Amino acid sequence: MSTALIIFAKAPIPGEVKTRLCPPLDEEEAASLHGSLVMDALERTKGLQGITLYVAGAPDLDHPFFKVMEGRYGARLLLQRGPDLGSRMQQAMQEAFNQGAQSVLLTGTDLPTLPRTHLVEALTLIKTHDVVLGPTTDGGYYLIGLRKMIPDVFQGIAWSTSTVFAETKKKIESAGLSLGLLPECRDLDQLDDLKAFIALCGKDRAMTKRTEGALRLIGSRLKER
Repeated sequence: MSTALIIFAKAPIPGEVKTRLCPPLDEEEAASLHGSLVMDALERTKGLQGITLYVAGAPDLDHPFFKVMEGRYGARLLLQRGPDLGSRMQQAMQEAFNQGAQSVLLTGTDLPTLPRTHLVEALTLIKTHDVVLGPTTDGGYYLIGLRKMIPDVFQGIAWSTSTVFAETKKKIESAGLSLGLLPECRDLDQLDDLKAFIALCGKDRAMTKRTEGALRLIGSRLKER
């Protein structure tokens, strides 16, 4: 095994995903949109060379959604463990290293317009850098890559704030580690993000027909509310 690619994903359970979009979305709409985004993330990994695909799932791995990922995409399943996002990412990456990965990339699913080329670039950067980060427009990051386990990059971070990327970058630089940066991307987290992605329907080639269709349907429904 060379590089482990971990997709961090929740099962599309109404009321447990994309809750910051409710309202104006109802819980079923939010769960359906989330499911589309997760499937996009899995589809992007098709044909990537030199990776072993993992899905780190929550709240448990018994949900049929994860069984589909295991069967259709050959993903190895990990259970998300830990009290906060940082500890859950750290434990998932550590588990992949324990299973023999020489380097590990971890990314999320809230990325309707993430080009597959960014994943290819991450796989290239991790060969020559200690850490790889893909920043988001809201101050977080959509991907982190490590060539060895560095617990400090997950500790003492104010998760779900606009300082996550800056705090992590500072830790990396203070430790004298080399950092490879990917292009910035917008993630779908808040209502403003949802509206921005709806406006991109028909314009952004990176968006899949699946997610564009889901966003168009949501956009038409929102006009009636």
